[in-house]
Amino acid sequence: MAEEIYYDKKDQLQVVQNSLLPDETVFAVYDGKDVGTGFIGLTDRRVILQDNSFAGGRVAVTSIPYSKIVAVSYASNASVFGRFTEETTVAIHTSHGTYEVLLRGSEKAKHTHDVILHYVVHS
Repeated sequence: MAEEIYYDKKDQLQVVQNSLLPDETVFAVYDGKDVGTGFIGLTDRRVILQDNSFAGGRVAVTSIPYSKIVAVSYASNASVFGRFTEETTVAIHTSHGTYEVLLRGSEKAKHTHDVILHYVVHS
């Protein structure tokens, strides 16, 4: 039985599915809330980011193998009652820079963080 794939938009999921390597499995594709990032995709081999603000008005799809990620974090503003807000940023740190994605909901950010952390620790 196939694992459930979590996604926000079917067209974004299709972009990721169309770029999979042989035997690669997609876990989730979450819509980015900020202006530049279209989505973040998580597979068993890499993180896939779509950048809608690439130079020259182009759209770039960037793959980051887990072995190249040195740290991952997520941050959200806590409300007055100590609960996280609905917007949470996930930051993916590589030796070449940091990629940030603003996601809708702390649950999606935590899932993204935990999947990346799992593969970074085990790669």
